[in-house]
Parts: sequence; structure tokens; C-alpha cells
Amino acid sequence: MARVQIVEDSPDIAELVRHYLTRAGYEATTFSSGRDALIHARQTPPDLVVLDIMLPGMDGMQVCQALRAEPSTANVPIIMLTARGEEADRVRGLELGADDYVTKPFSPKELVARVAALLRRTERAQQTQPPATLLQYGPIAMNLDRHEVRIGADEIKLTAKEFLLLQYLLEHRGRVLSRDRLLTDVWGYQYTGGTRTVDVHVRRLREKIPLLVTALETVKQFGYKLEDAQPVRP
Repeated sequence: MARVQIVEDSPDIAELVRHYLTRAGYEATTFSSGRDALIHARQTPPDLVVLDIMLPGMDGMQVCQALRAEPSTANVPIIMLTARGEEADRVRGLELGADDYVTKPFSPKELVARVAALLRRTERAQQTQPPATLLQYGPIAMNLDRHEVRIGADEIKLTAKEFLLLQYLLEHRGRVLSRDRLLTDVWGYQYTGGTRTVDVHVRRLREKIPLLVTALETVKQFGYKLEDAQPVRP
């Protein structure tokens, strides 16, 4: 049974989310404080976090950043749940490592569907690959069994969604991939947050793996293409 941590300071909303997730078969635990949720996550890492932004004291952005900085929770999927719907807030959450973004008011059934899709996609990436499966692209080595990315001796820390996006790009190198296709195939469903999500994750990959700045081409008004020829390390 997957463990979902709900971090929400509104008791009514927290209970609503917990109720629907429990009915769907998940073990759901609620927290009204970002600090309390973070302490619990460090002790018992959840399988997914539903995280409100507007929290007292330590807000959701800070919690998200702290979860990504902890080795034990760095790859835990995070869904931001918030009343803020502005693009700048969505982009900031994604830049800090969130995997999805749901704006209040929301449909509890849709939230459960997003939780299921994100967990299913993450579990498939971690469990269905044969042992020590390796993807190589120039100096980039992806070990799908260990969920690890290295350039030489240096390990590159990626979020769960960044890892899946990089894997998809490596597996489809040389092909022009639309943003809509990336949303459907990498996120696992029709993501309603818009194609800006793809651009944010691509930018983060380029920042963490500089050779992708030139190897991963932006196809204007369409999507992206990873060059088929494997680059050498500078």
C-alpha cells in the first residue's frame, strides 16, 4: 500500500483529500505544519507528497526544497496543492522540484487520478527495468535499476520527473518530440497545467547537465530534439 503524505493547514481540505485517497486504497497521513511533515518524511519517507504552498511558518516551497535536498526524499514525487494559480507560482514550484501542480478549487477524484498516475509512472521506472539496465549518451550514464545518473565519477541529482524526462529523451534520441507528446508519455496523462511544465523541466536538466544546452535542441513552437550523435565530454 502506497503511503501518501498530505501537508495542508485547512482541516476540511486535509480530511477531504485523506478520505478520497483512503477510499482509493492509499495509506494517507495528514500534517498541518510543514516542519512536522518534513520531520516525519525524513524518518519515514512517503511514496508521494501532496503539498499545500500556503502553510504557517515553513511554507510549501521551503518544504519542497528541503525534501529535494534530503537523499532519502530527493526522488519522492510531489504534487503541489494550492489556491495560487498564477503561472509564476506554478513555475517556481516546478523549478524547486515539484512534479505536478493542482489549483484549488479542485476535484478530489482528479487529484486521486493524478496521484495514481504519478505513482504508477514512478513505480514502472523503478521496478520494471531489468537489473543494471544502462542508458549511455556520451558521458551521461543512466542506471535505471539504481535510479542513478552519472557523468564520469560525478553523480547528478535529479528529481523523479527529471529522471523520467531524461530517460525518455535518451530513448528517443534523434526524434523531434512535441511538448504534448512529452506531457502524455512522461507525465502519464493529459496534464492540465500546460506545456510550460515541459519547458521548466528541460531548463532544469540543462542547468544540471550543461552538455544538454547544445545537444538538446529546441524546435521552435513545437518541442525538443536530442541529437542522435553522442557528444564527448568537454
